[in-house]
Formats: sequence, C-alpha cells, structure tokens
Amino acid sequence: MSDAQLPHRRPRSKHIRYALETAAAYAVYGFFRLLPRDAASATGGFIARRFGPLLSSTATARKNIARAFPEKTAAEREKILRGMWDNIGRTAAEYAHLHRIWECVGLEGGEHLDAVRESGKPAIFCGGHIGNWEINAIAAKKRGVGIHLIYRKPNNPGVDGLLRHARASGAAGHIEKGRAGAQEMLSVLKQNGVLGILVDQKLNEGIPAPFFGHDAMTTTAPAQFALHFGCPLYPAYIERTQGCHFKMMIFPALETPATGNREQDIRAVTLKLNELLESWIRKRPEQWLWIHKRWPD
Repeated sequence: MSDAQLPHRRPRSKHIRYALETAAAYAVYGFFRLLPRDAASATGGFIARRFGPLLSSTATARKNIARAFPEKTAAEREKILRGMWDNIGRTAAEYAHLHRIWECVGLEGGEHLDAVRESGKPAIFCGGHIGNWEINAIAAKKRGVGIHLIYRKPNNPGVDGLLRHARASGAAGHIEKGRAGAQEMLSVLKQNGVLGILVDQKLNEGIPAPFFGHDAMTTTAPAQFALHFGCPLYPAYIERTQGCHFKMMIFPALETPATGNREQDIRAVTLKLNELLESWIRKRPEQWLWIHKRWPD
C-alpha cells in the first residue's frame, strides 16, 4: 500500500467504526427503552457491576479512590468502586427513560428555579457527575427554565445525536466545551439565558485548586461568567436514594466577592465550588464518576 492510499483508507475505516458504534448504541438504547424504567436501571447496574471492573478505567478509579480516602481500608475502597460501576450502569440505562424520570425525583430548593424564571435574567447552575447528573436540566425545564448544557462532545457524531435525542426532554441546547463553546456561552448569557455546567472533569486549562487535599486543575468558567455578568451561580446536587429514585437539592446562589482583584475573586468562587463538590462526594462516594483522571500523576 502506498502512502498516497493511506489518507483515503483511514477515513473509510473511521466511518465504518462510527457506523458500527452508532448501531450498537441505538440497539442498547432500544433494549433499555423496552424495559420498564426500574427494571432498566437495575439491569444496567447489574451489567456494569459485572463487566465494569474488567475495564482499564477501573485502575484509574481505584487509584483516585485511594488518593481521596487514604484512611479507608482496601475493602471499603472496593465497595465504593463496585458502587460506582452500579451507578454508571444505572445512569446509562436511564438515558432511555429520561422523558419519565422526573416522576422519581424529589426536589428541594425549587424556589431558586422559580426565581430564575421570574427574573428573566441570566443564571448558571453548577454540579458534578454524581447520581444521575442528567436530571439537572429536566428539573429546570419542569419549572419553566431552559438550561443550555455544556458538555464534552463524543467523537462519534451518531452517538452524539443519540445523547442529544435522549436529553431532549430537558436541555434547551447543547454547547460543546472549547473555545467556540466559550463564545456560545457568552452569547447565551448575553441573551439572558441559563447555563448548566458540570465542574468536576479533568482540564488542562483552569487553575490548580484543592480537591480532597490535592491540587486539581479546575475550570474557572462559572466564576468568570458569574462575576462578569453579575448573575447568580447556583450549586445543584443530585443523589440516588434507591434504585431509580433521586433527591435533587438546589442551594442558594453563592456569594460572589467584589474585592477589586478579579483573579482573587475568581479563585475564591472556584475554591468554594470545589469545596461543595467534595462535600457531596464524601456523602455518597460510590455515586461519583471516579474514572476521570482528576489529579496529575
């Protein structure tokens, strides 16, 4: 095979792979959609508990759990690991039932959503990959607030389309992370829109901020936008209480300092978000997505 032929074969190979991945994703989605909601959640949890530990990402999760909880025994850490895979499997299966999952959610702090709706002004909601994190946008829509979700777009456009379809019952829009996405976020806030940001993923940019006693690169976007627009920044936490049932808590808007030192103010808000996120994870550590490479090696 000549070098000239390679550029033509690689895109074709990728196209075939993407088509197969998309077909598999739709088949899995369809399978869980056929099951009753609670049965789908339980089945997803069972499959993930069985096969998740065999994946390479388990090593990352095990290392992260040990770093975050050095005081726990090996048995306690393994229990967290098994619980994490159960939550991942349940959440994946529940995508097929997001249009009905609101029936299983108890909401505390709904008055903050009402305040955003009635103000007609921009706002930001921040959370993490805890419980079923997709409920954030659904809760907002139920109270008349459309949230534009900031997310990491899958490489496969077919899988991305399926995820967007599943979230259609909640999200007002999707904004891909990155420079172009930052411009879209600005545009949404300028038009008095609402953003939903999960702030717990690994980043190469941002600032190092304490997280479980170790510095982790943390996004400053929520703090920057809140300070720039003077808009409220609401922390939101979702806890899986049992099976496919949840409790969602929306907390009062964080106080945004105005010391005149912009970098200091941004850091103060960012540290507070990390502190809240850590407290939520410590409460239910098995429900966080430990497979992120959250800390530098």
